[in-house]
Amino acid sequence: MRRVDPFIVAIITAFVVGLLWPAPDGVREGIAVAGDILVAILFFLYGLRLRTSEVLAGLTNVKVQGLIFVSTYVVFPLVGLALHPLLTPILGDGFSNGFLFLAFLPSTIQSSVTFTSIARGDTAAAVCAATFSNVIGMFLTPLYVLVFMNIEGAHAGSITTVLTQLLLPFVIGQILQVWLGNWIRKYPKPLKVYDQGTVVVIVLSAVLDSTAANTWDGVTPLQIAVIILMSALLLAGILAFTWYSSGWLKIDRGGRIAVLMCGSKKSLATGLPMAQAIFPASIIGPIAVPVIIFHQIQLFVCAMIASRMGREELPATT
Repeated sequence: MRRVDPFIVAIITAFVVGLLWPAPDGVREGIAVAGDILVAILFFLYGLRLRTSEVLAGLTNVKVQGLIFVSTYVVFPLVGLALHPLLTPILGDGFSNGFLFLAFLPSTIQSSVTFTSIARGDTAAAVCAATFSNVIGMFLTPLYVLVFMNIEGAHAGSITTVLTQLLLPFVIGQILQVWLGNWIRKYPKPLKVYDQGTVVVIVLSAVLDSTAANTWDGVTPLQIAVIILMSALLLAGILAFTWYSSGWLKIDRGGRIAVLMCGSKKSLATGLPMAQAIFPASIIGPIAVPVIIFHQIQLFVCAMIASRMGREELPATT
């Protein structure tokens, strides 16, 4: 009998704790700050352990970068636009608009890169693609909302967090990897534990915040069931598209994993602040629910996929 993956158990536990624990504001703020620090260190470690040649190869991999962009900002929005009129009679305007907003969001950075690393994919390509997705998403997402959802007052947001919390530590790590890279690469297991632990803290922080904001109030079991079902189907479709299209383009295994993990994600950390900036306060709750549910499903599913891929035997190279 296969042993249960502790990583999956930890994510589920964090989600349940976040739902049931009415954490005080100070505790939630402390966990959020801890998460920010862990993420900054995480990207410093990515910079430290990745050779600069690998980063440049990932950045210039046109097939990988292009396919991730197409999945995030072309395929996802088209599917969202197709589903919107079908979901509105079932879920109502609020939740159906939430699905459409979800389709316009950028990819995650932390979990996309972390899962790519766990699955032994092209982490350098994932860092470049996920970071670019978030930077361009600060402008594309509000534009999509303005054009397709007829919402006035779209705001482009700020890229300060992306630059200071993610890119800057990564660049510092890249500079120092000339001296420390060989040493840090000797400890893959502790690095993997740190990767996974960071994701667990991010999940806990996100669910605690949504619980404190009463996001789940007034949601019926039928609506939740439909949202979960549609989220699972949407994720399955995008996972299939990213994996098989990257194979059709003859991208290598590492690149396919980066496409799979980056092209299938939507960012809760970016999405909720964007929703707060774009929409009236009275409709943020219903719009946020599909984003939150899809985010948790993508973490559960991709964590299992990454864990399984990480245990697979790599094909022999000649």
